[in-house]
Amino acid sequence: MAEPFFSQFTSLVPKYFDEEWKPEDGLSREELDADLAESCVQLPASLESLYLAVGAVEDIMEAYYFIWDADELEIEDGFLLFMEDEDERFTWGIPVGSLDVPDPLVCRRTNAKGTWSDMEGTLSEYLLDYFAWVFEDVAPAVEDDEE
Repeated sequence: MAEPFFSQFTSLVPKYFDEEWKPEDGLSREELDADLAESCVQLPASLESLYLAVGAVEDIMEAYYFIWDADELEIEDGFLLFMEDEDERFTWGIPVGSLDVPDPLVCRRTNAKGTWSDMEGTLSEYLLDYFAWVFEDVAPAVEDDEE
């Protein structure tokens, strides 16, 4: 686990949920290792830190798009796939050749075309921007009626 990434991700709980972060918000090392043994993938430090920091917080891991459970991670098209939208139109991944980089660049696949686009940010940058977008900028799906 890389400390700067871990701290960034643990800060999501108090920032967006107004609660103190607790160790049980993340997966334990044993849980993560068991999940990774199932998926047989290597994680960059930033993604590993996400799971260890907040991997058990469903409101974060399934905030708008779905960050896959560690045992569901897979390699396809030369990318480690880790997130998708609810309609499965897009899938986010990390180039396999970059998995040894602590904070690799993120790419997004348009599933209908099978084409990949560079998201122009590292995994930690992209996820922190994504969470800010979800928790700060997204309008509710259903507006409350004001009487």
